[in-house]
Amino acid sequence: MGSVWSQLVGQEPAVELLSSAAAAAAKIVAGERVPAGAMTHAWLLTGPPGSGRSVAARTFAAALQCITGTGCGECTGCRTALHGTHADVRLVVPEGLSISVAEMRALVQAAARRPSTGHWQVVIIEDADRLTEGASNALLKAVEEPPDRTVFLLCAPSDHPEDVSVTIRSRCRLVNLRTPPREAIAQVLVERDGADPELANWAAAVCGGHVGRARRLATDEQSRKRRETVLRIPLGLKRPADVFACADELIAAAEGDASEESKARDESEKAELRNAMGGDATGKGVAGAKRAAEAAVKALEKRQKSRATRTQRDTLDLALVDLAGFYRDVLVTASGATAVLNHPDYARDAAEAARSWTPESTLRRLEAVLACREAILWNVKPRIAVEAMVTALRHG
Repeated sequence: MGSVWSQLVGQEPAVELLSSAAAAAAKIVAGERVPAGAMTHAWLLTGPPGSGRSVAARTFAAALQCITGTGCGECTGCRTALHGTHADVRLVVPEGLSISVAEMRALVQAAARRPSTGHWQVVIIEDADRLTEGASNALLKAVEEPPDRTVFLLCAPSDHPEDVSVTIRSRCRLVNLRTPPREAIAQVLVERDGADPELANWAAAVCGGHVGRARRLATDEQSRKRRETVLRIPLGLKRPADVFACADELIAAAEGDASEESKARDESEKAELRNAMGGDATGKGVAGAKRAAEAAVKALEKRQKSRATRTQRDTLDLALVDLAGFYRDVLVTASGATAVLNHPDYARDAAEAARSWTPESTLRRLEAVLACREAILWNVKPRIAVEAMVTALRHG
């Protein structure tokens, strides 16, 4: 497997900062003195979608829990931290559209305990921008008066007040992740995922710097087909009826991606829960266990449904980013600029659109896509937001 830091694609500056902190943390554990600020109790990892914020957090957690060094990747501490099974690494991933105050209070209470098997008590909060106001306040108290040997790792798109409150931001050390270079993404797809080199280069060129998206495009033909469906929309709006057909296709593409991502994970979680609670046992005296297991499975299904809604909205947002990228390519083409296109394989379509549309109408279409993204963020029904957007795309 190699060093845990190999998990981070094209993030050399962040690796240097985090590995130095992990080395300082190891000295603290050994009872050695370290310079002030070499290691801190709260971190905020920011970066665009797909840059690897949660991967960076898990990697740093593994380095902190490493038994033999600062991220060997082979010891029990590293492997369990990376796989999410370490007893002293708590991972908070919002199942729904937000992280509740009750969930955060329980987490803060658990984080106050001393590490049981590892060196540090590590709390990773993915999508910290989804914290409710109450949850943010509960977290703030813990960050202001941190327990010994507890580290909070927050992941968010940016350190803007809309994503992370100013007070929490002021108590965290900031780590900015960049959009990974195309060459680095292609290399990891070939070496780690066994993708065909030509397909890997193409996926790296069209993924918008999103490593997870590049992996799906390089390894899953259905993902490639769904992307084609989305990028056919701009030039496919010729008749009024096309508005509803294209809206249906866009929603279906997002649901397909979300379903592929959730299905295997959901079934695995149900099977593990039933097994843990004895729901699949046979013989005398198991009726109570079966009832308890079924009740737990129903509660899990409710959480999974909420998570599926969030996943669908996230995948729809990626599709909208693809659309926005196409209209940006049209503007680049019309201006004669030499900037790299988001969708180089659709350069011919972008050129056709640039000849047919005025720059002003292209910009209005781009603004319609961005408005749709914002509407969905504010919990407008996706179909309503998408149909309004596609109508605006047709009229320009």
